Amino acid sequence: MRPLHIALAALVAAVWGVNFVVIELGLDHFPPLLFSALRFLVAALPAVFFVGRPKVATKWIVGVGLVLGVAKFGLLFIGMDRGMGAGLSSLVLQVQAVFTALFAALALGERPGRVRALGMAVALAGIGAAAVDEGANGPVLAFVLVIAAAACWGVSNVLTRKAAPPDALNFMVWVSTVPVLPLLGLSLLFEGWDRDTQALAALDWSGAGIIVYVAWITTVFGFGAWGFLLSRYPASSVAPFTLLVPVFGMSSAALLLDESVSPLRWCAAALLVGGVALTSLAGVRRPRPATPECAESQVAGAA
Repeated sequence: MRPLHIALAALVAAVWGVNFVVIELGLDHFPPLLFSALRFLVAALPAVFFVGRPKVATKWIVGVGLVLGVAKFGLLFIGMDRGMGAGLSSLVLQVQAVFTALFAALALGERPGRVRALGMAVALAGIGAAAVDEGANGPVLAFVLVIAAAACWGVSNVLTRKAAPPDALNFMVWVSTVPVLPLLGLSLLFEGWDRDTQALAALDWSGAGIIVYVAWITTVFGFGAWGFLLSRYPASSVAPFTLLVPVFGMSSAALLLDESVSPLRWCAAALLVGGVALTSLAGVRRPRPATPECAESQVAGAA
């Protein structure tokens, strides 16, 4: 890869890692489901009017929108709102690669080889270490919600592979239109009209900036740049940069939010990132054309 493109890949990983800190800050401004709805609303508008419609069946846009947008991000935002730290969330969400491999084996017949199976076992050991650490120091329910979010991401990755969109950016923009109304409805049902209207009435420049970051910077710029890189280089060259996401996530959370990182959590991080590396990159000796759907399945920590 050219040095400029290496820098771009690292920048995308940094943007996605810092995004977890921005989400935590945003939860001080908005209820989680409303926050997620606003994120997708701003990501979709006005971009949906400037990108072409994806050349995929509508069922895939709706399916990915519901599973990724409503289920995955809804669970993630609720989990973080209930006490799951930004740094740990950026790390634990990496287990989506394991769920993707499992669901792909069940739905697509993609049988994992020995190296990939070993990677899955190592990653799950990392999740176990993180669970022990969180059980001793944090809310277990929030941890479980983020694990569930990672599982939903795995399902959405398999759906995206089935859809095989030729353009990752316009696919993500159109997918972003799907969760808005369901999330708003769930927010009104569970968070309440009063809480939602109070949050919107109190919207200031800080809250608006947070929405712009999570919508335009992480979604539009992030996926656009990632698709650009995958269109020019093999997925095996680009995908390893996603392993930097929890590094940026944990370090930015420690620096900006004063989140402590225990020795056990560092151990969990090493196991999980190493396991995800084996799971994601096993078999890269058999190169395949870089496709936009790889952008979705290899984004191990974007939020």
